[in-house]
Amino acid sequence: MRTMPADRLHLLVPFALPSAAVAPTALAGLQFPALSKLIARATLGEQVIGEDFQRTLPHERWVARQFGALGDGAANANAKSASADDEAPLAPWMLLADGGTPGDATWACIQPVHVRIAHDHLVLIDPASLELTDADAATLYAIARPLIEELGVRVEAPTPQRWYLSSDQFGTLADASPLRASGRNIEIWLPHEAHSGQRSRAWMKVQNEVQMAWFEHPVNEAREARGLPAVNSIWFHAQGALRPVRKPFARVQSDAAATRGLAMASGAALARAPADFATLKTTLDAAASGITLVELDPFSAAYIQQDWGRWNAAFAQIERDWFAPALDALQAGELNQLDVTLCGDTGSVTLALTRGDLRKFWRRREFASLFIE
Repeated sequence: MRTMPADRLHLLVPFALPSAAVAPTALAGLQFPALSKLIARATLGEQVIGEDFQRTLPHERWVARQFGALGDGAANANAKSASADDEAPLAPWMLLADGGTPGDATWACIQPVHVRIAHDHLVLIDPASLELTDADAATLYAIARPLIEELGVRVEAPTPQRWYLSSDQFGTLADASPLRASGRNIEIWLPHEAHSGQRSRAWMKVQNEVQMAWFEHPVNEAREARGLPAVNSIWFHAQGALRPVRKPFARVQSDAAATRGLAMASGAALARAPADFATLKTTLDAAASGITLVELDPFSAAYIQQDWGRWNAAFAQIERDWFAPALDALQAGELNQLDVTLCGDTGSVTLALTRGDLRKFWRRREFASLFIE
């Protein structure tokens, strides 16, 4: 069996950092000695507090900054002392990862969603809970496509579940990640003109045409008969244009479209996220050098749906399958450095650990000190 190269591993873990309010519930009964030791002995790097009403997610902003998708000014900002920029214009790289050709156009990602009517407002449900099959998504797209194109909007669907729109009519729209808006009153998260705050008539027309076409469609009637929510709207997010990016990582292993697309554009070696650290060791060439980024995402759905029992189980598994063996590899000299970026829904923190740091027993940082209020 090939061994891990003696270089750097960076783990990016979305939704692994609970808020101070939910931490007692989320972490109830958990033992995580490896992560605790890592946190205690590591050097604290970039720490972003974030804000409650930012429209993008910390891990989206993090990958955008690392690859330079925001431009040099944003990338070089002192994120430790400032709330992070709210930009994550990742749609063109998502399109690239999905097999499309972004060119120099501006693109937004569009996802089929369910918007639930609450007592006095509308709530977006987590798209992951839709259980939308590719066949049903393709049927809905076939209905929506001519309606969208009739409005002078270019649309591509290289995958059934993610579509991409391009139009000068959407050029100044500010938008929100669907996971950022999920479970909340959608009013403040809807696309709006960046400079005026006004709702976009162009986008509302596209959305309304699609909503009417899908209302009482056989696909939705069949879904509701099975107890599933109707697919009754579309969500607009991540709008941006392709730009040159840098190569911060030699290798990237991730299932996230945005991260994969950025890796492709940067020229990094690309693979799917491995199941565990042991699998990672077998897939890397022992002669390889540079930083390997692995994005692990077992937490998103549980965090958004506030299913803390499921989140707790995922935390126990990532401790066992990743943090513990990675720490062992560092101790054994198979790794020179282990970096971990833990993200919540507003902020993130990056920790850097070397083999020498493991001997600094006087370092006593607690996990709770990283929680975001």
